[in-house]
Amino acid sequence: MDDTARIDRFLKQALTGVSGAGAPPGLAAAVSHAVFPGGARIRPRLCLAVARACGSDACPEALAAAGAIELMHCASLAQDDLPCFDDAPTRRGQPSVHSIYGDRLAILAADALIVLAFNVLLRPSAGTAERRLALLGLLASATGMPRGIVSGQAWECERAAPLSDYQREKTGALFSAATMAGALAAGSDPLAWQNVGDHLGEAYQVADDIRDVISSPQELGKPAGRDAALGRPNAVGHLGLPAARARLQQLVAQTLGAIPECPGATELRAIFRAVIEPLMAPRVARPAA
Repeated sequence: MDDTARIDRFLKQALTGVSGAGAPPGLAAAVSHAVFPGGARIRPRLCLAVARACGSDACPEALAAAGAIELMHCASLAQDDLPCFDDAPTRRGQPSVHSIYGDRLAILAADALIVLAFNVLLRPSAGTAERRLALLGLLASATGMPRGIVSGQAWECERAAPLSDYQREKTGALFSAATMAGALAAGSDPLAWQNVGDHLGEAYQVADDIRDVISSPQELGKPAGRDAALGRPNAVGHLGLPAARARLQQLVAQTLGAIPECPGATELRAIFRAVIEPLMAPRVARPAA
């Protein structure tokens, strides 16, 4: 079974456990729609890949951490799409959660997914108590204040936002959590993997900024040009398109160079290149703004 299939099976089991008899049907449906059909599952795949590179992706902590991170990511997408933020009618090529179930259930679905993300790490089946506690702390730091994804989303409520802080918190925080959690789950030093996640997270955000400017909604699976329309920080708007592309190249090199020496370092670099390559040359579907 490949990593994506393992992750999806874990997520289905996690949702089945909370959406059975007694759960409000609308909320259960909204939660399921927020998670399935999934996207690329980049963050949880990254977590498992690092755990494998460190010597153990089969440990229960690795899969639980990967699943928790993806649940948190799905919650953040449901929130980000709301009318009070991006007002996005689509996500992952499908109607967004609020477009089908309304704002109230979209908000509650995000709340439920956040709670579930922590819950799956609390279960005894998720591994040793010591590692589960450390993973809970790591996920909390990547989610809340002052440097988590909640803070990243909150920058959109300010009149001005520093581009680096906004990108590091809104996008980079869960990438760093993924690399650090993978190492921690496998019994390695998580701090040695923080820079890998930081660089990769920023690379992913810069690539997303470029795609937001030059790609079509069909290619993105969500509305295009939203950063400019909403006055959001964007690497292309801040640097210009050529400099943003150069920054992306630099971040990719920094990501690969930051991978610590470990048993699976060579394989991990190949995996990273496969993940990063589609980000490097998005097709131009409409004129740059």
